[in-house]
Amino acid sequence: MKSFSDLTEQEIIALAISSEDDDARAYAGFAHALMADYPASAKVFVEMAEEEHEHRRSLTELYAKKFGDYIPLIRRADINGFVKHKPAWTLNKLGIDAMRKRAEVIELENYRFYTQATDRSSDPQVKKLLSDLAAAEKGHESLASKLGLEHLTTDAKIDENETQRRLFLLQVVQPGLVGLMDGSVSTLAPIFAAAFATGNTWQTFLVGVAASIGAGISMGLAEGLSDDGKLTGRGHPLIRGLASGIMTAVGGLGHTLPFLITDFHSAFILAVLVVIVELGVISWIRWKYMDTPFVKAALQIAVGGLLVFLTGIFIGSA
Repeated sequence: MKSFSDLTEQEIIALAISSEDDDARAYAGFAHALMADYPASAKVFVEMAEEEHEHRRSLTELYAKKFGDYIPLIRRADINGFVKHKPAWTLNKLGIDAMRKRAEVIELENYRFYTQATDRSSDPQVKKLLSDLAAAEKGHESLASKLGLEHLTTDAKIDENETQRRLFLLQVVQPGLVGLMDGSVSTLAPIFAAAFATGNTWQTFLVGVAASIGAGISMGLAEGLSDDGKLTGRGHPLIRGLASGIMTAVGGLGHTLPFLITDFHSAFILAVLVVIVELGVISWIRWKYMDTPFVKAALQIAVGGLLVFLTGIFIGSA
């Protein structure tokens, strides 16, 4: 993947064109899903889609003037530094609040993108258009007001600080939660394989500590090196890497600590109970922060955790 800082001015505009088109399609999809129950809110999303199309037309005209008719297809998913979101069409089943939250995040992300792009542009015409688009994204009204307070609680007016908080949750807290899930599940196999292979609680404890810390270092480096945070606003790579790495290690150490008990049978029973609690917590996290229905999350985590757990026991008993 290419970093945003490595893009040429031509590639930045091509990326902006595809991004505006993606956002327009997302808003149009929201409007279609809301038309039957919330026609007024659907109209707002229609207008927002038209505004994104107008942005795309302005960018396309400038691109053609500067670089010709051929526009390479460059999407946000191709560039290192953009946050990976669920496809917008999957939000249609989650209701108006999920759509409103996504729209607010889109506006803030686009503002940051155009601000960074403006700073990197040297052509006066390109710089002016990008600056105007940044101002347009920054100047959008609160989505809570746009969509009508009758669809929200009385204190649900979302200002910029609340949107910043939500984006922080999405981009900084969630990587830590992913680390927790990874550490909790991925270390099951080596820990329980060591338990059944050695029958020794201390040796199992050492393997568990090594697996947990090793996974934490790996996840921390992966998160810290994923992007510099300037474009996405995700914060300093060191902070994100530490959060992800520490949470990954914590996820593995949870079912490692019971093996400090010298009696193997007691240690194993306690470790299994800890694993059950961990899988329940992970299911709750996916429901709470990742828009996954709790029953579906619980089944997915239970099946996945059980398979990894049984793999460790099978290999350790071989």
